[in-house]
Amino acid sequence: MSEPRGRNARVWAVVAAIPQGCVATYKQVAALAHIEGPSGARQVGYALAALPAGSDVPWHRVVNVKGQLALRADGEWSGEQYDRLALEGVAFDAQGRIDLTRHAWRFDD
Repeated sequence: MSEPRGRNARVWAVVAAIPQGCVATYKQVAALAHIEGPSGARQVGYALAALPAGSDVPWHRVVNVKGQLALRADGEWSGEQYDRLALEGVAFDAQGRIDLTRHAWRFDD
């Protein structure tokens, strides 16, 4: 069982490095956390869902590859995520997408 904790810790460390006002995709986080394979993005979602209550890891800065907020397991999107991103200056278009050319984290800079 140490691997999930190791995976979670790697994901949380990557997400903690995303600067305010920027977003990263689940796929980007998976790559940076060295989670290989087609389920990498999903595993990032699992790791974020496992964050302890009150964590200061900025989970809200992770979005899907289309620049949209991912739906929760209950099929709803998180108004809290939208609000947190908006407070950081992240803009959404009329379809609820974030312009990734403007707000994507450039982790290789």
